[in-house]
Amino acid sequence: MKRLLAISPILLGLLLSNLSAVQALDPKDQSIETLPVTKNIYMLKGQGGNIGVSVGPDGVFLIDDQFHPLNPQILAAVKKLSPEAVRFVVNTHWHFDHTGGNEALGKSGAVIVAHENVRKRMSTQQFSAFMKKTFPPSPAAALPLVTFTENIQFHVNGDTARVHHIQPAHTDGDAIIFFESAKAAHLGDLYFAGMYPYIDTGSGGSIGGMIAGVDWVLKHLPADTKIIPGHGPLSDMKELKAYRDLLVQVRDTVAALKKQGKSLAEVQAAKPTAAFDATWGHGFLKADSFVGLVYQSL
Repeated sequence: MKRLLAISPILLGLLLSNLSAVQALDPKDQSIETLPVTKNIYMLKGQGGNIGVSVGPDGVFLIDDQFHPLNPQILAAVKKLSPEAVRFVVNTHWHFDHTGGNEALGKSGAVIVAHENVRKRMSTQQFSAFMKKTFPPSPAAALPLVTFTENIQFHVNGDTARVHHIQPAHTDGDAIIFFESAKAAHLGDLYFAGMYPYIDTGSGGSIGGMIAGVDWVLKHLPADTKIIPGHGPLSDMKELKAYRDLLVQVRDTVAALKKQGKSLAEVQAAKPTAAFDATWGHGFLKADSFVGLVYQSL
């Protein structure tokens, strides 16, 4: 069944730039950086979304897996941490810079787990009327074998990994993963550390949902939790609180201007992110594009 996607010019540009990046990837030139987080937990940085890794006697527990061409480099980095096989892969959402390695890992025997909306989006042919392009379903081996609606727990490597579905925020299939003993969490693209976030409104995301999701994390996780963001450097709860304040202030400012009847161009001209641009405006999403996504989601 085809699903029509309403794609804004902003989203179109992001899709095209990401597709170009995937096509240009040369695995021989890519490196994966490994960063220790806390007990038996690591973060892998590469060309896509950050990867979380739990290692121990129960095998490797992986959170997201970037792009398909980088799979050899990712597995090589994991092998340096543990000789065990990748036993589980949890996808934080459906975007291909977080699920591109699913097919190879699924074929190798890893059990892929995600929210039910992730499987629905990955398994359904999508047609973009704006781009006049059909996106085929992901290969069967790439699809999550286990899906959940709200929460699921893994008792793995001496810890309890709690996987919690955040109500539609970045997308409608977002999940965060919290390791209780290690006090470490992977927030997926709910959190872009040090940069303006991309909100996929075409997949059910919204600025209000992003704020609600971050509020849930700040309320329910310990203050000393180490945080792996979907993109950006390893963070902590204090930095997440600053991110939340950014989202709220920009949301409120844009909402007030929109309520006055101002167009998107007029809102962008008012520079509602001016106070944040020096700190947050140096990621892949620039200020005007972020304001456009907030405006659209309102």
